[in-house]
Formats: sequence, structure tokens, C-alpha cells
Amino acid sequence: MNEIGQFIKKLRKEKGMTQTQLAEKLNISFQSVSKWEIGETLPDTNILLSLCDVLNTTVDTLLNGGNLINKQRKIIKVEAIVEGFKHLEKVKNSFGEDSYFYKGIVEGISKKMNFNFEETLNTNPEVLYTEVVLGYLTNGYTVDMEEVKVWIHNDKYIKEIKKRM
Repeated sequence: MNEIGQFIKKLRKEKGMTQTQLAEKLNISFQSVSKWEIGETLPDTNILLSLCDVLNTTVDTLLNGGNLINKQRKIIKVEAIVEGFKHLEKVKNSFGEDSYFYKGIVEGISKKMNFNFEETLNTNPEVLYTEVVLGYLTNGYTVDMEEVKVWIHNDKYIKEIKKRM
């Protein structure tokens, strides 16, 4: 409770507010704010969202006393993505590029991605690597930027990946 209280106090002061001003914004007494800040009580759940809005923080950050929340995130390896595309090349070589199986894969990916997959794979595979990395980032994965730079050299693609992390 002390950590949470100290964090509330820190954020309140950063906003240049007194305990009374914060209390007025939340329609509570300044004594309630004081009790939070000294670690005597915690904010009621019915005002947590409003408190976080006023202090420009999130509930999970507030309840962790401002400490970084160490979420276990899955890491995608760019090397594994590259290997995946190599396996598609093996499928092409094994079944033949005119086989329904290979054509089905290529047409399905092209339709889903809205571009010519096979042409892109042959001319600019970094686009594909980037698309896959971005898809994983959107789904909560993370990636090592040093590894990204081993496989993706285009600055524009690297910036887009960094932006989404």
C-alpha cells in the first residue's frame, strides 16, 4: 500500500495538483487522498479508472506502485521466419511449382496478403519477413532488434518494426 500511495503522490505532484484538487476531480474528500498517499488505505475500485485518467496512468501500473510490469512475452525469431520461407521453397521443389498444392499455398497467401506472394518472395523477401514480424508483434510477441537487423536491412522496414514494438 505504501508503494501505491507514494506513486499516487508522485503522479499528483507531477501534475502540479494538491491533495484537495485531486480529491475535487474525483468527488471525494482530501482526507481519502491523504490516506492513500501515506499507505493507510487504497482507492476504492469504483474510482480507480477515474483516478488513473486524472493521473494519466493505467490501473495495472498504479496497482504495481509504478513498477514496470514484467509480462512474460513470447519471442519470435526472425531466423525461424526465414526458415519458414525456405520450407515453402522446398514444397515448391518437392511438388513442383505447377502443382495444385504449391499453387494453393501461393494463391492463398497472395489473396490474404493482397499482393503477389511468389514474386515478392523472389524479388524482395525482406518485405515478407517484415510482414510476418509485424503480424507477430500485433499478437503480443516481441523480437530482438539486433536479430532483425541481421535479416532485414531496409531502414524503412526496421523503423516500422521499432514503431510497433
